[in-house]
Amino acid sequence: MSRSFDSRWPSVADLRARAARRIPRFAFEYLDGGCNEDVNLERNTRDLREVELEPRYLRDHAGVDLSTSILGIEYGAPFGVAPVGLQGLVWPKAPEILAKAAFESRLPFVLSTVSTASIETISEITEGSAWFQLYHPTEDALRDDLLKRAEAAGCPVLVILCDVPTFGHRPRDIRNGLAMPPKLTLRNFAQIAMRPEWALRTLLAGAPGFANMEPYLPKGLDLAQLGLFMDQTFSGRLDDAKVGPIRDRWKGKLVLKGVASEADAERAVALGLDGVIVSNHGGRQLDAGESAIKPLTRIARSHGDKLEVMMDSGIRSGPDVARALASGARFTFMGRSFMYGVAALGDAGGRHTVALLETELRQVMEQVGCERVDELPGRLAKAVPGA
Repeated sequence: MSRSFDSRWPSVADLRARAARRIPRFAFEYLDGGCNEDVNLERNTRDLREVELEPRYLRDHAGVDLSTSILGIEYGAPFGVAPVGLQGLVWPKAPEILAKAAFESRLPFVLSTVSTASIETISEITEGSAWFQLYHPTEDALRDDLLKRAEAAGCPVLVILCDVPTFGHRPRDIRNGLAMPPKLTLRNFAQIAMRPEWALRTLLAGAPGFANMEPYLPKGLDLAQLGLFMDQTFSGRLDDAKVGPIRDRWKGKLVLKGVASEADAERAVALGLDGVIVSNHGGRQLDAGESAIKPLTRIARSHGDKLEVMMDSGIRSGPDVARALASGARFTFMGRSFMYGVAALGDAGGRHTVALLETELRQVMEQVGCERVDELPGRLAKAVPGA
């Protein structure tokens, strides 16, 4: 077992519980919650865990190799760190901590446009290996400048986000004042006072902001105007006319994230994209939608020979990674699991979470008799019902 693994926290559930005790409630609920009544948040994990694997015991087994190739790049395991907005709100320097852990373990780290670390900072940490997720700007000039920065930073993969045509309705965040601008209520101040380590580290690191957007903020812009500026700067709805110019300009691999239907997967193929990440934004956008594992199973079956099909949403553990891979995903991403790790353990959280997930996945593969991750589809005993 890796030296980075801390046996006091042997599961993601343990990390989540500790995170809830270490960070203010408003920050934990921002990370932990979904939209509306959290129906799809809960459905994501519940349906994924309906997938069953078949063990093969009476056979030789030479050991487990977790290494995986996706989009022509070799990684140490078949999972990566999903993009998360405002990571520094949950724990100071969270994107830097996770980017370093991912780089050391040869895993992809995906930086969100609205993260609290810049493209350039993450590129330096990862030696140009991080992926970049683009929220589509309303102005072509801003789009082109962000692409230019990502290209200069060496990002091998650009991820275009398609599942935020409008922001999700998140009652807990609204009650907590986590809108733009944020509202610091007496209740939030009391929560901060109860988490002195978080408060001190946040004070030392500085208030979290949209680091990638700093070059474009108008001079003299105050906090009360920031929300309006962000609303006017980004247009979440994508169409052929927006994707086409990006495909023409971007020289690296291009992936569409937020795909939840075979129809959108078909458009991705027609537009010449290299891959899709089947996702419902972790249940944070459409409460009435399907769990991510259901369209993943269908899209992998119908389009897996045309592009690289990946998945996030609902994946929390090594067994969950195995379930997704057995269902047809070529690669997986997790956001909350890694953020729970950092919120729970600070600087050590990234390495610990990687070690934990690798340990869990390796144990599952040994149990079902797989030596390589591409053998997992052959161990699928029961697919998710309704897929």
